Amino acid sequence: MSAEAAGEARVRLGPSWKSRLAPVFASPAMQGLGEFLRAEKRAGRTVYPPGAQMFAALDHTPFESVRVVILGQDPYHGPGQAHGLSFSVPPGVPPPPSLQNIFAEIERDPELRLPKPRHGCLIHWADQGVLLLNAVLSVRAGQAGSHAGKGWEGFTDAIVDLLNREREGLVFMLWGSYAQKKGALVDRQRHCVLRAPHPSPLSAYRGFIGCGHFSAANRYLRGRGGRPIDWSLPAEA
Repeated sequence: MSAEAAGEARVRLGPSWKSRLAPVFASPAMQGLGEFLRAEKRAGRTVYPPGAQMFAALDHTPFESVRVVILGQDPYHGPGQAHGLSFSVPPGVPPPPSLQNIFAEIERDPELRLPKPRHGCLIHWADQGVLLLNAVLSVRAGQAGSHAGKGWEGFTDAIVDLLNREREGLVFMLWGSYAQKKGALVDRQRHCVLRAPHPSPLSAYRGFIGCGHFSAANRYLRGRGGRPIDWSLPAEA
């Protein structure tokens, strides 16, 4: 799969990701995915996020910088919402309901008590080592799950596997059954695995609100001599 398959812009993966993922990019599954994305473009279908942003999670968070992994399912499928980071939206786009519930949990957490930010752009988290990774990195406009089963899942499985095997002391936040299945093989002896219902309005009040994951992640990182994540967001993205 080439940059052109993902869109007109280049893939800006840093060397730590590029070297580790080169065999995956060359695999038949990824070649098939590239052809599928080209076919979507030829058919005139709108795909989110733009090609330049499909790998934004990896662009913002190099392999050696990852400290926390938040697994999402697939990108937002509304206009202007997806920009390559799970649960995040670009500046100026209202936070969707799941992200609003994430902010509500951070505000509720007695160890944090951070007020809800004015925007939903999570680049500040990504740049601190929070890998905001969707299982599927593209979607057809208006059709949730439309690019599932096209090859992305093996690619993102490879990312989770690499982190599990080659790193230690990471925090994996697995929200909902989909993320929990994807993270099932994470070694709990080497990493911290936090599980909760998905933050969507359909399930957030079954245990996501009150899960304490954000402060728990910081306690774990501190316990290993690391610095905590600043879960606040700057006033302006």
